[in-house]
Amino acid sequence: MRVGIGSDHGGFELKEYIVEYLRENGIEYRDYGTNSPDSVDYPDYGKKVADGIISGKIDRGIVVCGTGIGISIACNKVKGIRAALCSDTYSARMSVEHNDANILALGGRVLGRDLAIEIVSTWLNAEFEGGRHGRRIEKISGMEC
Repeated sequence: MRVGIGSDHGGFELKEYIVEYLRENGIEYRDYGTNSPDSVDYPDYGKKVADGIISGKIDRGIVVCGTGIGISIACNKVKGIRAALCSDTYSARMSVEHNDANILALGGRVLGRDLAIEIVSTWLNAEFEGGRHGRRIEKISGMEC
């Protein structure tokens, strides 16, 4: 699995911690920035990760801003993206198993590092169940403009 990761300044510190986790665990990743805690606009980095998925350069994405809210909204504006803002492992697992989420959004200012890594690990190891959930994903896709 190829994972893309991106953040704004509010998520920079947590993004760097997640990158370290990905590297240490041999998970192929692409860092879309930002590369410093200087102020930037989260839609720019959410779009880079979303575009990576749509283009096939990555399989899944992780995005981080201060709360995770803004960057998840931005990602969900891209056709074909299903970004899920998660703050617990159960939601992370279900976002993939039932909703086929292809982007995980996290809040760098609201999650502790250890919990964030548990969420990332759970999300990366989850698999879409298909079946009745596939029918629902098709309906969501049909709603896209």
